[in-house]
Amino acid sequence: MAENGKSENFTPRHLDLVEACKKGDRKAQFELYRLYYAAMYNTTLRIVGDSDDAEDVMQEAFLKAFAKLNTYRKEVSFGAWLKRIVINKSLDFLRLKREQLSLEEAGEVGEMVEEPSGVPEVEYRVEEIKKAIYDLPEGYRIVLSLILLEGYDHEEVSTILNISNATSRTQYHRAKKRLIELLKRNYEDHG
Repeated sequence: MAENGKSENFTPRHLDLVEACKKGDRKAQFELYRLYYAAMYNTTLRIVGDSDDAEDVMQEAFLKAFAKLNTYRKEVSFGAWLKRIVINKSLDFLRLKREQLSLEEAGEVGEMVEEPSGVPEVEYRVEEIKKAIYDLPEGYRIVLSLILLEGYDHEEVSTILNISNATSRTQYHRAKKRLIELLKRNYEDHG
């Protein structure tokens, strides 16, 4: 069956690859890796913020996924199942790197930050935005990436990070505000 160029869709071909991987087929493992490498690398990079670390974490995530394939129950697409492993491995890496990842230290509920009004309509290049996201404090970067870039909602983020829903919302609003400040500062410095 043709995939119509859409490798992100879970097709019967992917199901066949998963089943072959469960039987130890190395070619099938390589094919699944090839299909999901770019998306999983980008997810990892957005969370850990360093390309070398992202590569290492992603490799570990794929190894874990292949070792745990027998636990895959087809309740969600293989890509969603794999992304959850990638996110968890990325967070584990950050926890180990800093001994303890504490999103709570910025404030449990805190004040909800209003969106800044009158922000000048400035067209930022993609690279400037990526750099600004990587320059965010780790906790902000993680929450912003999971919500804005990975499409999770606050309830899912609170479960993934083991924080309260209110903390997720607060961190997200603060991250957006800080991102806008960084982008404005970069624009003023270089614009």
